[in-house]
Amino acid sequence: MEDINLHFTGDIHAITSANNLLSAMIDNHIFHGNELKLKKIVWKRCVDLNDRQLRKIECGLSNEKGMVSREDGFDITVASEIMAILCLSKDIDDLKKRIGKIIIGYNEEGKPVTAHDLKAEGSLTVLLKDAINPNLVQTLENTPAIVHGGPFANIAHGCNSIRATKLGLKLGDYCITEAGFGADLGAEKFLDIKCREAGLKPSAVVCVATLRALKYHGGVSKEEVQKENIQALERGMHNLLKHIDNIKNKFGLNVIIAINKFITDTEKEIEFLQAKLKEHGINMSLVEAWAKGGEGAKDLARKVVSLCEEAENFKFTYELDEEIEEKVRKVAKNIYGAEDVEFSKEAIESINQIKKLGFGNLPICIAKTQYSFSDDPKNLECKEKFNIHAREVILKAGAGFIVVITGKIMTMPGLPKVPAAEAIDVDENGNIVGIF
Repeated sequence: MEDINLHFTGDIHAITSANNLLSAMIDNHIFHGNELKLKKIVWKRCVDLNDRQLRKIECGLSNEKGMVSREDGFDITVASEIMAILCLSKDIDDLKKRIGKIIIGYNEEGKPVTAHDLKAEGSLTVLLKDAINPNLVQTLENTPAIVHGGPFANIAHGCNSIRATKLGLKLGDYCITEAGFGADLGAEKFLDIKCREAGLKPSAVVCVATLRALKYHGGVSKEEVQKENIQALERGMHNLLKHIDNIKNKFGLNVIIAINKFITDTEKEIEFLQAKLKEHGINMSLVEAWAKGGEGAKDLARKVVSLCEEAENFKFTYELDEEIEEKVRKVAKNIYGAEDVEFSKEAIESINQIKKLGFGNLPICIAKTQYSFSDDPKNLECKEKFNIHAREVILKAGAGFIVVITGKIMTMPGLPKVPAAEAIDVDENGNIVGIF
C-alpha cells in the first residue's frame, strides 16, 4: 500500500517528465528565434505535489542573452493533459497522435500551435512507453488488481485508463472499476467521457457511502460524526438520495448502496438507513472489508452479481453535438441540481474561440469541489437554490475534452495547515509509518 501511494512504478514521474519536457521545448524554441511565432503560451508545467506557491510564476529571469521571460504556472501532475491522454489512449499510436494534438499556445495570428508543430510527440511518447502499460498488483488476500492512471475527479476526469479497464474485462467474469468523488464528479465523467470514448456500458453501479459522511452532510461537525445521531442521518439522506437519483434516473443504471462500516456505527443507525433506502426501493449491503477482508464483502459481491442480471437503460447526460454551454447546463442542472450556470466573460470568450477552432463537439470535464453538489465546498446541505459559476474554460485537444473550471477550485491544490507529511516517517526497522 505504501508503494502504491508513493512512487509505485514511476508512471506519474514519467507523466511529469513528459509534461515538463514539452514546456522545456516550448521555451527552447522561443529562445532560438521563435520560428512558430508563438505569442500566447497556454501549456503549463506540472509537479506531483500540492504547492500553491507555483500556481503562477515568472520564469526566464536569468538575464541571459536571448532569454525571454514570461508568466507561467504549474498544475499538479494528476491534472496534466498528459495524464488524461495516457488514460484515454487505446494504444501507443493513439497516445502519440493525441500528444501531437496538444495545443501549446497561439501564434501572432491567433492560430493554435500544437506539440506536433514543435516536433515533440515522438520524444514524449518514448518517455511514456512503459507508463502506458497497466500495472498488475495483488491485494492483501493475493487477488489481482490493476492500478493504472490517476486523474483526480474534482480537477480532472477521474477514471483509470481505458487500457486497464479493457484488460480487466478480458481477464475475469466481472470487472470492477472506480470513479471516485461521487455520482456528480467521478461517475458523471466516467460515464460521459470514458464510457463514450471507449464504447463501454456498465452493468451495475456500487455507490459507496458511510454513516459518518451522511451525518456530516446532515450538519454535524467532523468532531461529532462518530456519535449516534439519527436526526443528522435523516437530514444527510438527501445527499445520498441525490447520488442514487443521478445513477438510477439520470443515467438509467441499476445501483446498490455499499455502506463502508466503521466501528462507531450503531445498529440503530444501520437499521434506520436500511429502512429509509428500502422505502426508495434501493438495496443496501453492509461492507466490513476493512475489518474482515474479503469475507466482509461477500454479501455485496453476491448482490452485485444479481444486480448485473437486471435490465438497464443507460444514457448520457448530453449529446456531443449540443452547444458547449448547453452541455455544461445539462450536467449542472440534471446531475448537480443547480438552477443555472453563470459563465464569466472570460469563459464565454474561450467558448467562442473553441467553437471557432472547430472543437465545440467535444465532451466536457467540469472541475468542481467534491465536498458539495454546488461549487461552494462549504455548502454541504444545499438547502437553498444555487447556480454553478463557470469562471474558466480550457480546451484539451489532445485529451479530447473541454475543461470547465467552476467556483474557486484550483488545478494546483495547496497543503492544509497540518499536512500529512508531518506524520510520515521511517521507523527503526525501515517500515514506512504515518501514511494511513
